[in-house]
Amino acid sequence: MRMTLGVLLACVMLTGCSGLTETQQRALTGTAGGAGVGAILGAIGGNAGLGALAGAGAGLAGGLIYDQVKKNEQSAYQQGYATGRSSRRYPPPPQ
Repeated sequence: MRMTLGVLLACVMLTGCSGLTETQQRALTGTAGGAGVGAILGAIGGNAGLGALAGAGAGLAGGLIYDQVKKNEQSAYQQGYATGRSSRRYPPPPQ
């Protein structure tokens, strides 16, 4: 019964994330992953809650930094693509 409730809750939570922007998705993923890893490391150290909190903060920062890198990468690609298209040398039209 507990397992079924947990799976149902996870499905409902994931369905609510379908309308997020890429930035929001990356921030959420970083926060959740960081909180999970932080909780595990915090439990080893004796304070899972504090570890989860610190991990969530670090994960959020990491997710936002990753988002910025991906945006810069996409912008550079678009700029290079536009430059390449505008600098094409077409042969002269037939006379």
